[in-house]
Amino acid sequence: MFPMFGIDPIYFLFILPGMALSMWASFRVKSAFNKYSQVRVSTGLTGAQAARLMLDRAGLHDVQIGRAHGFLSDHYNPANRSLALSEAVYDSNSIAAVGVATHEAGHAIQHAKNYSPLWLRSVLVPTANIGSSLGYFVMMIGLFLAQSSGNFFLFNIGLALFSCVLLFQVVTLPVEFDATARAKRLVLADGIVSPQERVGMDRVLNAAALTYVAAAVSTLLTLLYFLMRAGLLGGRSRD
Repeated sequence: MFPMFGIDPIYFLFILPGMALSMWASFRVKSAFNKYSQVRVSTGLTGAQAARLMLDRAGLHDVQIGRAHGFLSDHYNPANRSLALSEAVYDSNSIAAVGVATHEAGHAIQHAKNYSPLWLRSVLVPTANIGSSLGYFVMMIGLFLAQSSGNFFLFNIGLALFSCVLLFQVVTLPVEFDATARAKRLVLADGIVSPQERVGMDRVLNAAALTYVAAAVSTLLTLLYFLMRAGLLGGRSRD
């Protein structure tokens, strides 16, 4: 059997570990963020002010900081060199808000220093967007047709598109880990938080990093399932 055309128990064996990891990562992020949103930093700096201080100390006075809508919708845009911070981060002087804001400032510093994985991730964005929209369905339809015709051309196209999503997610990992490492180092160097306060910040950012790992694992497991069904992994394809 095949997803959408029937129930394949093996499909769930592949995707359930990734789903479980994603759910656990999401729970950890919300739990850590909610907990440390109640703990204020001794400096009284808001997320926006902490990010501004970190950027200014790095000489990035022209990087703008604005507001974003949605829970943890914070991001850095390399195209216009701007930070967008969510309402829960921009105006809050909590440990969680300062951690998230300085992490995004870390991305701006990466950009200024020509951090190559960030550049590569930006290059991969258009292809990854196409792959995430079409790759899964093209693989699924291509495999369904190949089971009767033996022609894997459409499946291979879907496989290539979906592989671009995985590549993007893998490249994202060092980008996110490095931004977090920069934030952890600079918040102490710039006097934004105390060493004791950074313990809570670390927990928030480490939990957030796990969500990127979970996304990559889920995509990899899905890709392995399709490879197995196509007979490219572990034997022949099954009807």
